[in-house]
Amino acid sequence: MPRPENIREIEHMPDLTWFKPAGVRMSEIGEVVLSFDEIEAIRLADHEGLYQEQVAERMNISRQTVGRILTSARGKVADALVNGKAIRMEGGAVVIRGKTCCRKGQRRRRRGVCEQPNAKEAQDAE
Repeated sequence: MPRPENIREIEHMPDLTWFKPAGVRMSEIGEVVLSFDEIEAIRLADHEGLYQEQVAERMNISRQTVGRILTSARGKVADALVNGKAIRMEGGAVVIRGKTCCRKGQRRRRRGVCEQPNAKEAQDAE
């Protein structure tokens, strides 16, 4: 039996979940899949310029795990760019830091993520 995957903390979900080369139909190209923790690691390390130790602290994982995630993610991005593939972002064992769910005065959390998106806004509208 494989070891269970640790939950990784991310600060937000990406606004987009697909990137593809312009002018080419999806049926004509391959795709690579990046998990949300891979996107978060790339965002923190490459976009924000943090060191791996800082990324590890923000994601609540070890520095070695950050290194493995970055190696995997950068390889996938390079494959997509060099070979003209689409990039799809989905999945991974993640929780969004600071997200809670409020429904009728109760706070509910499932792995740290709201069970119902925009539940607080829905409650306020009632």
